Amino acid sequence: MAYVITQRCCNDASCVTECPVDCIRPTPDQPEFATAEMLHIDPDTCIDCGACVDACPVDAIFSEDDLLASLSRYREINAAYFQRHPLESNFDPMRTPARPPKSLGTLRVAIVGAGPAACYAADELLRRSDVEVEMFDRLPTPWGLVRAGVAPDHAGTKGVATMFESAFRRDTLQYYLNVEIGEHIDHAELLDHHHAVIYAVGASSDRALGIPGEDLPGSHSATEFVAWYNGHPDFADRVFDLSGERAVIVGNGNVALDVARVLTADPDELATTDIADHALDALRHSNIREVVVLGRRGPLQAAYSSPEFLALTHRAGVDVIIDPAELDLDPHSRAALDDPDIEPAQRLKYELAQECSTAKSDPANKRIVFRYLAAPVAVHGATTVTGLEFAHNELTEENGHVVATPTDRTETLDTGLVLRSIGYRGRPVPGLPFDDQRAVVPSEHGRVIDNGEPVPGVYVSGWIKRGPRGVIGSNRVDAEETVESLIADFTAGKLTTPTADRTALRTLLTERQPDLVDRKGWKTIDQSEKTAGKAAGRPRIKLTTREDLLKAAKG
Repeated sequence: MAYVITQRCCNDASCVTECPVDCIRPTPDQPEFATAEMLHIDPDTCIDCGACVDACPVDAIFSEDDLLASLSRYREINAAYFQRHPLESNFDPMRTPARPPKSLGTLRVAIVGAGPAACYAADELLRRSDVEVEMFDRLPTPWGLVRAGVAPDHAGTKGVATMFESAFRRDTLQYYLNVEIGEHIDHAELLDHHHAVIYAVGASSDRALGIPGEDLPGSHSATEFVAWYNGHPDFADRVFDLSGERAVIVGNGNVALDVARVLTADPDELATTDIADHALDALRHSNIREVVVLGRRGPLQAAYSSPEFLALTHRAGVDVIIDPAELDLDPHSRAALDDPDIEPAQRLKYELAQECSTAKSDPANKRIVFRYLAAPVAVHGATTVTGLEFAHNELTEENGHVVATPTDRTETLDTGLVLRSIGYRGRPVPGLPFDDQRAVVPSEHGRVIDNGEPVPGVYVSGWIKRGPRGVIGSNRVDAEETVESLIADFTAGKLTTPTADRTALRTLLTERQPDLVDRKGWKTIDQSEKTAGKAAGRPRIKLTTREDLLKAAKG
């Protein structure tokens, strides 16, 4: 019997270091780790010890004998990976991370942001050094996209927050929530109070389509919609027109699949999750029966991961529809599919689409329709959205890359709701250099770089460092690299000793921000939401306005 990694996999690789026989791949030091959809366990090497199960923060690992029908396919998915990548291991012991000498005293670090990238960085610092960490966030709540980005029906994925909560119990880490950098404290003042500052602020804006009609009422970013149904206080008052029978999502990454899943979900099932009450009420009155998901390229290049697509095919009352004609491949894609060295995950992506194209559908069910090779050219409507026009693309090869080029063939879909899901974009951080083209703060190994030179004491981690790619767990390895650089600089005497301590910092911030939310305040919010949720048979009932969150924080 072997253990199997399934759809929830967050890629944080906690399981890799715990495996006594080194049979989980890819590992963080392998090139394919950066693009892997998930991790895999070699069934021929696994000794059924369960160490990986205990290490997994999102409960993604199961004994092969305990797999539910909806997860059974992961047995062959795990095995297929090792047919393509035979397991090789020298059983070398893991390198012991360097720790700064105790003679240097306590390392003080400010972390701006409280999402996964920030939390992994804080966790690594707490394990590696005699350290005091202050974590800042502009919202009254921590966890970033774990709270406001992960779909409510993916409760297992949110389990990573429990891991962070456990790691942050000590007073060596303090919360400064509802604090805006640049308003309540600036960058220079952070450096006055700390040896170093790590910015882990994510990519908070979204990319635009740049087509006529994009700003019409009824046309929104998926970012807004996701934040709305997750109860983000900045988006709780948004209104989305769910009166029509069709919604169109532009883009086919995992966020697009989340949105499609929520739009077609049974509200009674959503009522058992932590979805925001205002969103649950709106979805109970929704008339949407069909969600069309448009992808710019072909089915072999689709942006969604195979695990997320596979999860769509096991939902009662919802059919996944793909016209067989959508799966006709261009010569480049056909050659890639026929290549015996194709990655199993990419082949699986096409096989799953083929299976959906031949599956029977029920007219009484809701539908998620996948369209490929589609490029939006205009949103139609006089005062509100009435349709989306798109051009049919064709794939061509340029400089060794397959690119999508619009043709003169167009089509229009009638709809009152268009949601664009074409990627996130980082925003400039006051006081730091910024690469407008990549929308990141330029860095090398986590050190912020300005005019080719490191900026002393300033570091980045997460999407603002590498761009908006990867899943929650991808931030762990990223944070380890940043913390490694920071500790190396501290050990080498390259960081300036702060002129003020954490007591002075707290005095400063309580004067400037009377509504500061600290650890006690967040605990009070957390308990309030969970108590309300327990009475309703839900994980929590989220407070969705700053007023209510701050009221709860004060007890």
